[in-house]
Amino acid sequence: MVKTIEDILSSEGIVPKKSEAVGFYPLPPDDLAQTGLNSVLIEDLICKLLLQHGLLSGKKIADFLCIPLLVFSDLLYDMKKRLLVTYHNTAGVNDFVYALSEKGRHQALTARESSAYIGAAPVQYKEYLQSINQQSLKNEQPSLKDIQRALDGLILSDDFYSLLGPAINSGRGLFLYGKPGNGKTEVAMRLASCFQESVFIPKTLLIEGQLVKLYDPQCHNIIENEENGAFDQRWIRIARPAVTVGGEMDMSSLEIGYNSQTKVCEASLQMKGNSGVFVIDDFGRQKVSPEQLLNRWILPLEKRIDYLTLPSGTKFQVPFDALLVFCTNLDPVGLLDEAFLRRIPYKICMTDPSEEEFRTIFQEAAAKYKIPYSEKMADYLLVKHFRGVRTMRGCHPRDILRQLVNIALFEDREPQMKIKDIDTAVQLYFSATQEKVRN
Repeated sequence: MVKTIEDILSSEGIVPKKSEAVGFYPLPPDDLAQTGLNSVLIEDLICKLLLQHGLLSGKKIADFLCIPLLVFSDLLYDMKKRLLVTYHNTAGVNDFVYALSEKGRHQALTARESSAYIGAAPVQYKEYLQSINQQSLKNEQPSLKDIQRALDGLILSDDFYSLLGPAINSGRGLFLYGKPGNGKTEVAMRLASCFQESVFIPKTLLIEGQLVKLYDPQCHNIIENEENGAFDQRWIRIARPAVTVGGEMDMSSLEIGYNSQTKVCEASLQMKGNSGVFVIDDFGRQKVSPEQLLNRWILPLEKRIDYLTLPSGTKFQVPFDALLVFCTNLDPVGLLDEAFLRRIPYKICMTDPSEEEFRTIFQEAAAKYKIPYSEKMADYLLVKHFRGVRTMRGCHPRDILRQLVNIALFEDREPQMKIKDIDTAVQLYFSATQEKVRN
């Protein structure tokens, strides 16, 4: 049985060396053999494209497949000889507009019954494993400056940074807990920015003969730059993923998705989070129990691998190379027993801000919302509405200032700090049940 990521790579003929783990850059293929794909798969994709669009030039087909035309031009010529496609017109030098023949239409319909997938040609799973190895979080050790840069604009204590730094560098599980409104989710989502700015991921993978879509615009932010035409277009350059799931999460989202109508697979959430950060927000409020959820993460946390199942029933191993962060408003000790807590070695409480930190957040947020700051009004807010009345949270300054903006919009004037507006903002924002009776 494969025990580690290194064993997975070795089983695929990849021998990782630390000296090689300096980056990953997928070069465009020079011929079909370099794609690692057989001609039948490419042929079926071409037939399905033409079935959908009717007429396409070779260049347009290449754009859809994300493969240079020269790589499969011989295949197109062979398809013409075998009467699968016909020339409809010329489309420039050494290019034609292609259409399906009746024979080609039959092949396209047959191919579509197996899978309705139309898009970029897939990347071999072996190449994906190599990319994970060379772009791994474990290859980097973010410094204090890296973390401060990633969390720029957040008011956090020096003690918090001294606790967070070792947790990030470990690459192990991390609990961020504390009362709501103190920035746990914001911190967790920004942790991906502590590492190298971008990574490459395949748009689609070929795993045991099954096409699995990996790129998800909801999880992956494409980075546009001048090099976008220089690398293999079956890959995309993205910012390191920061995948977040909340109370809606169930166990099925951690498995390979499958659309029975289109017969197209989709990567699991943890695969989409590879090379980045995977955040489980509101931990303890999911549809499954905390114990069930953490049981699912025991192997990924300890061995950095996961086992997933394809629709065919075939199981395969995939590296788990993400910083797993659990965010919760509840005390982890009350959620899980000692055996489970041991598997998540880093636990950091995000405490309520001090008055000094509250003032700093209030002043910086006021500048953001273009509201003239008044130290006198900050004193008034703290004395009248917080001291002995309610507990301060890190989100309160921002949220109260937003109320001032909306009050001013309604009254058709510029927002400002004055007693009447602050009292109204507090009345609107806080429920009477949150008030404590003063002695």
